[in-house]
Amino acid sequence: MSLRNRRAAALPAKLSRSWLLVNAAKPEQFAPALASEADSVIFDMEAAVPDDAKDAAREHVVDALNNGMTAWVRVNAIYTDFWAEDLAALSKTKGLRGVMLAMSEKPEQVAYTAMRLQAGTPVLALIESAVGIENATAIASAPGTFRLAFGTNDFRKDTGVSDDPMGLAYARGKLVVASRVGRLPGPIDGPSAATAGPEQVHADGEITAKMGMTGKLALTATQVEDVNKALSPSEDELHWAKDLLDAHAAGGAIGDGSYLPRLARAQKIADLAESYGLWNA
Repeated sequence: MSLRNRRAAALPAKLSRSWLLVNAAKPEQFAPALASEADSVIFDMEAAVPDDAKDAAREHVVDALNNGMTAWVRVNAIYTDFWAEDLAALSKTKGLRGVMLAMSEKPEQVAYTAMRLQAGTPVLALIESAVGIENATAIASAPGTFRLAFGTNDFRKDTGVSDDPMGLAYARGKLVVASRVGRLPGPIDGPSAATAGPEQVHADGEITAKMGMTGKLALTATQVEDVNKALSPSEDELHWAKDLLDAHAAGGAIGDGSYLPRLARAQKIADLAESYGLWNA
């Protein structure tokens, strides 16, 4: 029996706002994560796991995915000794939703990863370096790429930029434009600090949304609610969309040339509200 909560299980990953990272070396955290309100859950076999624990972590993940759990998995970078073993093990699992490829820097890395998995398995390209940002458009257009994600901490280490939104604006913007060119869903932003409280997480999420990104990584389940809220239509937007759609259904006048674009935006907000279960909130 799957432990995935019903709302999240039914939500297409292209609409996932919160992406909760879970340490693959701690299988006792799997079930609580999958029962949380996270839109998507990622079992992390890369950054959270030291080299001498990789094999055990992989076994935990394979066991979970073959016994009723469904999740994404962050695999190790293609240049490591663990990448091939990760994919060989995951390719045989039943509950794999997709993989996140750490340190994606070239389009062929995504393609090679996808080729080692069952046909159609989506790959999140985690871009964490200056080279990755420079090649983001090509990566977004690579066969197998499902969405782009931003590894902010490693990117900052690579480039020396600060965590100030201005310092990261170019990279975030590049991922947004690359995703659009590659006809992908909006990119996934990096996480808030693990110690960040609700106000900080929500503020960080608002920056994510303003930059045009539509998802965000989360390091703890307590951050999920604030990420979801920040990346969802606001109450004002919901009221505006409902009023406009109701008026249109009642035969309201088209008005000026902005009417049809506004109607399309209202319908998009309504569709998101339906997907996220917001109409009854």
